[in-house]
Amino acid sequence: MTKRSVELVMAPREPHFVGDGFRVHNFIPSGPRLDMTRMSPFIMLDYNSPWYFSPSATPRGVGVHPHRGFETVTIAYKGRVAHRDSSGNAGVIGEGDVQWMTAGAGILHEEYHEEGFSREGGDFQMVQLWVNLPAKDKMTAPKYQSVSRSEMQTYHDGGAALTVIAGEYEGIRGKASTFTPVHLYDLQLAAGARLSFSFPAEYNTALLQISGRARINEAEEVPADHLALMANDGTSFEVTGVSEARLLLLSGEPIREPIAAHGPFVMNTQEEIAQAFLDFRSGRFGRM
Repeated sequence: MTKRSVELVMAPREPHFVGDGFRVHNFIPSGPRLDMTRMSPFIMLDYNSPWYFSPSATPRGVGVHPHRGFETVTIAYKGRVAHRDSSGNAGVIGEGDVQWMTAGAGILHEEYHEEGFSREGGDFQMVQLWVNLPAKDKMTAPKYQSVSRSEMQTYHDGGAALTVIAGEYEGIRGKASTFTPVHLYDLQLAAGARLSFSFPAEYNTALLQISGRARINEAEEVPADHLALMANDGTSFEVTGVSEARLLLLSGEPIREPIAAHGPFVMNTQEEIAQAFLDFRSGRFGRM
């Protein structure tokens, strides 16, 4: 196995609001070094770093909007989000839970702070990741995977704990099913605790530092709220906690197909984007 190096450690960009309930830093896409192709199959990563929301009688969030051609993955670290979509799915994403929604051929959904959290207010921290679908699956039927923290399995090694959301680690498989090879892990490290990883060199891999500080390959230190992009120059690397630390690790096989993206639609051609808008306006994404 050859060592994989760190290509880039990225500081969080200026935050912006999605709706009025999600204050996010956008890491993917963010320029030519980290565009949709470079991190394929991961085509968007929005990170709501810890932020206090005051109590509100009206839940904040994002109203009804469409998606087609990819999947959305929402991971809750602090706070609670309520979800509802045009396929009849509804639920609450609590702390430690994951919602994996396949938009596929087209879906409408809305996301708001859960009513109890909204009334009480509190610290809020979330990740939303978009995972692309290959051309053959872009028009698959929409589906919804609700993965609670209690359903996920965790690998323990001394002061290190790794919870598998998707993919596999040391014989532990994630509950979320994927269309292409994707590994998504929640890492929690005590100071000095270490975990080792090995992925095929062509897999695009990054680590988001959720809290604390960690060091990659005993060399590159990653502060809280920063993203470390791994180069495609090797297979193996190590992550060590400098302090008590939590990270999100994502690694996946790239989908080597054209990407045409416009707002909430990600397809392979501009003609398919135009068709998505036509289908949405014609009511073919269902009703809420």
